[in-house]
Amino acid sequence: MAMQTTANAAPTRSGQRPLTRRALLTAGAAGLAGLAAGAAGCGSPVERGLLGTGSQPNSLVYWNLFSGGDGENMTKMVNNYSAAHPDVSVQATVLSWGTPYYTKLALATAGSSPPDVAVTHLSRLSTLAGNDLLQGFSADQLAKAGMPAGNFTPAAMQKSTVDGTIYAIPLDTHPFVMFYNVDVCREAGLLGADGKLKPIKGPEQLQAAFAAAKKVTGQYGAVVAVTNDPSTNWRWFATLYYQLGGQVMSADGPDVKLTLDNAKAEQALGFMRQLTASGLMPGTVDGAGVTSLFSTGKAGFLLDGEWQIPTYANTDLKFDVVPVPHVFGPKPVAFADSHALVLPRNSAMDDAKRALALGFVKFLLEDSLVWAAGGHIPAWLPVQRSKAFTSLTPQSNYVQAALTAEYDPPGWFSGAGSQFENVVGAAVASCQNGSASPAQAVQAIRSGLQPYLDAPAPGT
Repeated sequence: MAMQTTANAAPTRSGQRPLTRRALLTAGAAGLAGLAAGAAGCGSPVERGLLGTGSQPNSLVYWNLFSGGDGENMTKMVNNYSAAHPDVSVQATVLSWGTPYYTKLALATAGSSPPDVAVTHLSRLSTLAGNDLLQGFSADQLAKAGMPAGNFTPAAMQKSTVDGTIYAIPLDTHPFVMFYNVDVCREAGLLGADGKLKPIKGPEQLQAAFAAAKKVTGQYGAVVAVTNDPSTNWRWFATLYYQLGGQVMSADGPDVKLTLDNAKAEQALGFMRQLTASGLMPGTVDGAGVTSLFSTGKAGFLLDGEWQIPTYANTDLKFDVVPVPHVFGPKPVAFADSHALVLPRNSAMDDAKRALALGFVKFLLEDSLVWAAGGHIPAWLPVQRSKAFTSLTPQSNYVQAALTAEYDPPGWFSGAGSQFENVVGAAVASCQNGSASPAQAVQAIRSGLQPYLDAPAPGT
């Protein structure tokens, strides 16, 4: 029987210096001991989930960070596996999203008590792999496990590979997309004969579409979270900046270099500020305000992650979703991340347990139509190209975003929920709300990232 438990941890302090390898090993053992001591009773689910199952051959410990609708879908998938494999005990533990999760995963692995299978964002992969925290695979090894590399979305598989070794098995792509209110856009003359949004390309066409929607709503053309949401600010900026061909950072092993292009960054920020300064989009709105504006028809468009589909699916709102329009540059680019499955480094894992873990991973891939209900694009092409998924709307409408996906830049302080996103997102917000010019926001990005660039990477 699948078991779903939850363990929480306080976030690390902003700007905290990274652990050295020796400190990580020490802290890993101490941290796990503390977690075990805090679990309710000897052998409790939390304790068993966090400390592993030792030599039990037909058991798997699985860590993930999913709550809400994603958590429900993952629980269903794990339960489906358990129903199909009644001889295997799966202990699935949910940990706090973001830095707390990755800290515990690193500590557990360094302390020789990792889970058998864990979830990661691909934007965090290079750091985990670079610190020797993951088992690596060759393409031949995965193919023998029934998961040939050619059966995955190419962009996600490329991101799963570090220095020629595959360290993660991608489950999905979850891009930043554009929602639209069907009724508003119909009245604004923005739909084609097929009832779908007409193609939008270039900054002028996007502004015109937002302006037409604003005439219908009487309030805003579009909305995106600005206040208290650095990650969304970063995703919106990254979409435009990446379309311009910009790069924020590059990495050569643990060494990270700032490669921010001031002119391209200012162009992207200037366009974003133009949208808010003109009143086409609000410059100060938080997540709750975004939901209210879009769900009540006071904004015709919404820029957000596709994972927000369940938020609006259970309302009376008629909406659809498309990739963010190709605003700048020679080719479309979609900012995205991916959830992936990894096998943490574990010298105690034998071939039989490894085969069991990989079989569990493959089952989740084959069951990822369930996962797609949350808005995510399955990375496993047999599901992505199946009739069941291509008939699923609006998810099948933005598959192109998975093919043009670009991720957070490499760096030990980068990735989903990271200090990189906090620093850049805060600077982008200051430009969108008018408290800083594009040039000032670019300087804030540079100065905010510099302390992390100057600090040694973990393990060095």
